[in-house]
Amino acid sequence: MKAVAYRQSLPIADAESLLDVTLPEPAVGPRDLRVRVHAISVNPVDTKVRKRAAPPPGELKVLGWDAAGIVEAVGAQVSLFTPGDRVWYAGDITRPGSNAELHCVDERIAGRMPQSLSFAQAAALPLTAITAWELLFDRLEVTAQTQGALLIVGAAGGVGSILTQLARQLTSLTVVGTASRPETQAWVRELGAHHVIDHNKPLSAELQRVGLPNVTHVAKIVKSLAPQGRLGLIDDPAQPLDVMLLKGKSLSLRWESMFTRSMFQTPDMQAQHALLNRVAQLVDEGRIRSTLGEHYGAINAANLKRAHAFIESGVARGKVVLEGF
Repeated sequence: MKAVAYRQSLPIADAESLLDVTLPEPAVGPRDLRVRVHAISVNPVDTKVRKRAAPPPGELKVLGWDAAGIVEAVGAQVSLFTPGDRVWYAGDITRPGSNAELHCVDERIAGRMPQSLSFAQAAALPLTAITAWELLFDRLEVTAQTQGALLIVGAAGGVGSILTQLARQLTSLTVVGTASRPETQAWVRELGAHHVIDHNKPLSAELQRVGLPNVTHVAKIVKSLAPQGRLGLIDDPAQPLDVMLLKGKSLSLRWESMFTRSMFQTPDMQAQHALLNRVAQLVDEGRIRSTLGEHYGAINAANLKRAHAFIESGVARGKVVLEGF
């Protein structure tokens, strides 16, 4: 089968950073779906793993987690899907990735693809939707009745763009998104944010401008949290975080990694199957839209190099998608 892989961790501009390769078809495990991949999207985690995790000498590593495709075969213990089903998922960081024609994924972390989306539109959503959902509802423990404001730092990005929609559609929170360019600010407003502020300007002044001196939850800015608020993180802070800063306001620190359930085979691993099915329902009801930002063409090394470079530039809006081999 065709795939895109790498042999060593290299800058994306290097000719050997990503390679077109041919690999054997993957073996199907007891709880696995073998999926013919139709579309993928590229996330910051793809670029970070490429730069930091070199495969053993002589071996190849396939990246990619977001995928949308059709089930071709199922393992002996599979009960949630049958061949021919259209699925979407964000995969397992401990297994080979989805930048391949055929890919195996545990059925418990896959969902039924929205009927109203194309494969490319669907591939933009799984990883960021899982991350945003788990952060909002599992880590920050927001409910439909939670009052206050949610500040989403980087609301035009992959996670931010779906988190904005979920918070607006499913909670009573006032949604405040940060974005610095006119086009990304407009995008965040389209996604439903009540207010959009510029994260290149002093945060306190921007919050006061929209009438919100404090917020209930925030991604990075501890001083702007309301007393007894919650700090949610999905990535390492640029500077080490002094947890003593949280003490005076009795703040909670919550980490979110959407790979935790699959990595540790947690008893509630199948929650991601249910989550993705719920998001698919919201999409088909017209309440959540795809966050596809750029379509980079076929799934090959050249196009994936372009996608990695774009993600690394830090100016992406929404998600970068590739489709077909």
